[in-house]
Amino acid sequence: MFNKLKNIKDLKKQGKFMQTELATVVHEGSAAWGKVKIIVNGNKEMIDVKIDPSMLEDADKLADAVKEAFKDATGMKFQMKLAKKMQDMGGMDMLKNFGG
Repeated sequence: MFNKLKNIKDLKKQGKFMQTELATVVHEGSAAWGKVKIIVNGNKEMIDVKIDPSMLEDADKLADAVKEAFKDATGMKFQMKLAKKMQDMGGMDMLKNFGG
């Protein structure tokens, strides 16, 4: 039983490490010809948003551009960066000893 508790503690520690490492992966997405830019990290947290003042005139257009920029930021190129980072960290092999 204590071994399982240790495994859970180790798994939490490993998860925190992975979360910290993934936060170092950043990617920028843009929309509206670069007038809206969003930067996300590997935990899909927005870490920066830049909006050209000309986009503030039309709320609907701005909302659409923000959604499109986020979609661009978290798209295939971003997923490839995350996959590379996971591979560099040992992929799923790093969790193989936590089966119990």
